[in-house]
Amino acid sequence: MSLLTLDQVSGIQSLLSEKRRIVLTTHTNPDGDAIGSSMAMSRYLRKKGHDVIAIVPNQFPGFLSWIPGVGEMLTYENKAKACQLALREADLVFCLDYNALNRVGTLTDILKKTEAPRILIDHHIDPETASFKYCFSTTNTSSTAELVFDFMELMGDTDLIDKEIAECLYTGIITDTGSFSFSANNEKTYRVTAELIHHGLDALKIHRLIYDTFSEDRLRLLGHAISNRMVVWDELKTALIYFDRNDLKEFNYQVGDAEGVVNFPLSMEKINLSILITERDKKIRMSFRSKGDFSVNQLARQYFNGGGHKNAAGGTYFKSVPETIKAIKHILSECKEDLNYKIDY
Repeated sequence: MSLLTLDQVSGIQSLLSEKRRIVLTTHTNPDGDAIGSSMAMSRYLRKKGHDVIAIVPNQFPGFLSWIPGVGEMLTYENKAKACQLALREADLVFCLDYNALNRVGTLTDILKKTEAPRILIDHHIDPETASFKYCFSTTNTSSTAELVFDFMELMGDTDLIDKEIAECLYTGIITDTGSFSFSANNEKTYRVTAELIHHGLDALKIHRLIYDTFSEDRLRLLGHAISNRMVVWDELKTALIYFDRNDLKEFNYQVGDAEGVVNFPLSMEKINLSILITERDKKIRMSFRSKGDFSVNQLARQYFNGGGHKNAAGGTYFKSVPETIKAIKHILSECKEDLNYKIDY
């Protein structure tokens, strides 16, 4: 945990008291919390009179394309020179929803070289505090979006929250809690949500925009995943779903189509750990979800070049799909006792 002291709050308020060129950055493969936090912060800072550019390392899911302001974001994989120029000329850089500079992928080197102060707002474990001038970081929150709300409150600016900012913040909260099904056992999260509704949020509308806009291909991919690509290891209380390149091609895969697939096996009472592996770009992308005390953050960090939260994490592997599945089962066999616990419902 790294919260802001009163002196640090005053320091940031001083930085924001004059017009600045501000760049917002977030992690590679940005999700709803990354995009929602970035767009909420962008609109907020513009209302304070700053010049703001938001950058994402690569493409984000199409079902987030309705979020106010996303059309103005710069994607590094498409506009590298414009992103590099923005970072070189920045007076201030916000780092949203990631805990270490290497989480921005291809942006890492240029971000390290920027001379502008970096402000971290994040809720992941073990922030790389030495990389940032100011760190506003805690795991005791639903999402980075909720922390952005807290940041605005610390700045004394909640009166600047309008309907669009509320929509962006709610997107981050609802996607990072799986519609309040995890990481949401904190009354403050619901108080913040109520405050967003007070500022004009239509929660039902946002839920529909996020969860009720599947393409036919995406829904058929989900059916294929559960019917044909799910492996269950009863002795490990684990389920694994895998997609290879042929699956993605067959179902016309678009970025974000696998979002949420990893959560479905956890609906089985006997399952404590769910894993999704996807073959992409000569590597395996991995998503881990657990319920109860098993730390997928520790698993991802130790074995799969990743990390995240206790019950939600990601990683990367550089073998074939069959080799990856074999490696996962071998590793989990060493954790068999840790996985065999009973959830008290």
